[in-house]
Amino acid sequence: MEKGTILIVDDNKGVLASLELLLETEFSEIKTAGNPNQIISILNTSPIDVIILDMNFSAGINNGNEGLYWLKRIREIAPTLPVVMLTAYGDVELAVKALKNEATDFLLKPWDNQTLVHKIKEAFGNGKKSKVPSPILGHKPQMIVGQSPAMQQLMKMVIKVARTDANILITGENGTGKEMLAREIHHLSPRRKQEMVTVNMGAISESLFESELFGHERGAFTDAYESRPGKFEAASGSTLFMDEIGNLPLGMQAKLLTALQNRNITRIGSNKVIPVDIRLISATNLNIQERIEFGRFREDLLYRLNTIHLELPPLRERGNDILLFIDYFIRRYANKYGRKDIFLHENALEKLRSYHWPGNIRELQHSIEKAIILCEGNVIRPKDIFVKQTWSPQLSTVVPNLEEVERQAIETAIRQNDGNLTATAEQLGISRQTLYNKIKRFKL
Repeated sequence: MEKGTILIVDDNKGVLASLELLLETEFSEIKTAGNPNQIISILNTSPIDVIILDMNFSAGINNGNEGLYWLKRIREIAPTLPVVMLTAYGDVELAVKALKNEATDFLLKPWDNQTLVHKIKEAFGNGKKSKVPSPILGHKPQMIVGQSPAMQQLMKMVIKVARTDANILITGENGTGKEMLAREIHHLSPRRKQEMVTVNMGAISESLFESELFGHERGAFTDAYESRPGKFEAASGSTLFMDEIGNLPLGMQAKLLTALQNRNITRIGSNKVIPVDIRLISATNLNIQERIEFGRFREDLLYRLNTIHLELPPLRERGNDILLFIDYFIRRYANKYGRKDIFLHENALEKLRSYHWPGNIRELQHSIEKAIILCEGNVIRPKDIFVKQTWSPQLSTVVPNLEEVERQAIETAIRQNDGNLTATAEQLGISRQTLYNKIKRFKL
């Protein structure tokens, strides 16, 4: 038996049952889905080795466009994942069309059992898992990783440094998922058996700083009715995550630096020195180097925090990863609000993909939730997507050069689509040949 997971997607329950029965003796896990809308969510939560995908799902429709559409969506998320297409006997033209659209292979209904098993095993042997491998057996990522080059490179670094006790500084814009990345590092570390302790450094007042971080003894100050350990003690043996570290006032920075240097703390109202064993992860959306230059952040504290620096890319630089987030949030809020079988209209998807998301993943999350609540019927349309105006004309004495505007639009679209020129041309509303000509003209 092969140690792999096969996903079967077909709206015919009989087909699902037959294939599951046939393949469960050949592979360690078989997953089934009667609705293709489940595909992206399954890919995001489970390592899939091969997908068997039907060509048609709607009654009375047999042109194969549905299957080709979902094949395209799979390829956007997992370019190397083997996909074997299922089509009715006699629809060889559809099968050829599927192969031209990067399907791995095709099977005709009704199938020969021996041939089917052979083809699936062959696809399994040649395929690669679409997820970044985890060093912990059975570990499921705490965050959506995606396939964008920036995130793939970041996760390779995360896997390396998670095993160590090196201090880590995570930077990135608001809403990019810095705390989620910190939790992923913790879950990949030897300290994962204990809960990660978090503290928002920007929300602590100066008068409560020492008590919050280092703890206090009973009677140490007014209202100190009982002794209480601070965050450092609570995190001993585990990970301490300090969010918004860049907002910490200078006076508090000095006290924090001392604790990090000595790796021990003293509670307020006590003379007893308590050693602490923590793994420190910090995060900020601010430019720390700039704050150092303006005298707002201690350079020696940065050295303590910044053994390893991880930069989370904004959502607009993650290409097709946005599709994973869209699918995840639709499923999450559809379940929350009892809106079953919610679909996203193609124009609504284009609106979501073309927006620049200054609030990143958090802004996308709120936009999807609002759309789920407000949409009529079971289809989310462009009018249900409420986002800020991406561009508005402003009075200016300087008129931009149209050629430069066009050049910038092409460069931005190429970055957003990770260099995929077909997707770039579609987003810009021009043909591939026109795009090639403009790239050559602008020397991009």
